[in-house]
This record gives sequence, structure tokens and C-alpha cells, in this order.
Amino acid sequence: MLRRRRPKHADTYGLASGGAERHSAFRPLGVSGVGTLQTATRLDDLRRATDALRGKGTLALVPTMGALHEGHLTLVREAREHAEHVAVSIFVNPRQFGENEDLDAYPRQMARDTALLEEEGVALLWAPPPEEVYPAGYATNISVAGISEGLCGSDRPGHFDGVATVVCKLFNQVRPDSALFGEKDWQQLAVIRRMARDLDLTLPHVDRIIGVPIVREEDGLAMSSRNAYLSPAQRAQAAALPRLMRETIARLIGGDPVENALRRLQKELVEAGFDSVDYADLRRGADLQTTREIGPDNRLFVAARIGGTRLIDNMPVV
Repeated sequence: MLRRRRPKHADTYGLASGGAERHSAFRPLGVSGVGTLQTATRLDDLRRATDALRGKGTLALVPTMGALHEGHLTLVREAREHAEHVAVSIFVNPRQFGENEDLDAYPRQMARDTALLEEEGVALLWAPPPEEVYPAGYATNISVAGISEGLCGSDRPGHFDGVATVVCKLFNQVRPDSALFGEKDWQQLAVIRRMARDLDLTLPHVDRIIGVPIVREEDGLAMSSRNAYLSPAQRAQAAALPRLMRETIARLIGGDPVENALRRLQKELVEAGFDSVDYADLRRGADLQTTREIGPDNRLFVAARIGGTRLIDNMPVV
């Protein structure tokens, strides 16, 4: 179903909880700007909407799983620098959740998200129910070997298969000229770029898959939907992650042996209140291969857990 959203004070939106639809006022297709957000929940309606938008200019896609924050909105604003129209997808992808990850607990706030996108002048919201993305009998999986292994791939087996599969489907469904992703999930961005290159995708071409720098809170913590899981005390402790990463980078640039610096980082994170550290490693930014060289093309990657919440971050070694 394809609908136009009412002005932001209305409480109707494209996809209610459980996949039920609420009805709102319709406006003609192809009108972009504040107050004219189109919401599609079915593929045939999405195709009509994208055809109309593409007939009037280029289209950029920002894929999300909802629970939008300033980091997502920064992607939307950057997308407007690359295309005349911006589409955002909200789909909580079940195929990228592992056995020990609670899909049902992932925050869903469609009404709030829709209002935020409308305020940003987004032209189209694609918010399909799971059965629209994975219909009965769906049997195809995309696996990107090598670059999806290690780091988050070690702790979350199958996660990046789910990411590559759903993003490829989103690209084929929306057919954007460009797509934007946050650099906080650097490994995810690398997987998507490799997938697009290997499969010869043209909408978007790999060169039009754009990484946007991490948006951080005032204390340096990378913005993430998972931050909402933290208690006030845990949130205060979590600020140690970016601070200790910056201190580690300074030590590396100053000549400290890499292995010593990484061990110290893990020890200090636990002392700061983190329960455990999944990894702290130095990798090449382009292909995520392990390196022990210091330079701007290499990055420090960390994943650590606090109160059951897993936080990730990465920074260039400069």
C-alpha cells in the first residue's frame, strides 16, 4: 500500500505494529519536500513511486532498521547532496539476527521515525512487512567470503550473509542511483561494497555506495540505536570506549608496540566498566586485513560489551 503521510501532528503512519496498516490522506505521487512523505509497504506500490521519482531526477537510498537517531538523519542530509530525491527504508531484517540476539526486542518506533523523515523532506519511505521481503519459499542467500569473516563476523556467524542478502534486495527493489551507509559499521560497508562489485550491480554502482563519517554524542560515543539499551550508569561508563581508543591511537603513533597497546586497551576497557571485549584490532581499512603498520589508511576496530549491550567503534590511526 502506498500512502502520503499527514502533517506531523497526525498519529497515522505507514506500518503499524504487527504489520497492520492505518489509513491516512493521499497526495499525488512525485511531490518531494516537507509534509509530502510517501510510504510504501508493498513492492508494486514502491515501484510506482520510484518510477515517478526517477522520472524527475536522481534517487538516493538510506537503508535503516528504524529507531532513527541523529546519525541516521545525518545520512539523510548527506544523501540530499548526492541526489534530487531521498528514499529511506525501514526494515528490521530477521536474517541478520543470531540465535542469541533478540529480534523482538529491537526498538520499533515507526510513528516517530516517520515524523522525523517527513521533517527532513524525505520523498519516500519503504517499510515492507517481512513477508514482502522474504515471501513463502524464499531460498536465496548471499555470502561474501573473506571480508565478512573476523571482527563482527566471528562473533555473529551468518550476520553478514543476512546483511548482504537484504541490502541486495533493497537495491533491486528501490533501484537507487546512490546509497549511503554510516562508517560506524565499517565492516558492513566493506561487505556491501564487495557484494556490489562482485555482482556487477549498477543501481547503485559500487562507486556510488557512499560511506558517511561516524556521528558522535558530545562525550564521543558513536550514535547507535543500541545505546538505548544502556542504563544511565552504563551510558556514562560507555563513554570510556572512544576516549580509550583515542588514547591507544596516540600511543601507537608515539611508537608503542601494537600488541602491547591493544592488550592495554582491552584491560582498560574492563577496568572502565565493560564486561568483556570481543576484539580490539588494527586492520587495513580497504580490505580489513590485519596489519601492524601505523598510518591513515589503517583503522582501530573495537567491539565491547556492557550490561549485555554490544558496542562497536572504529577510528583511523591518525
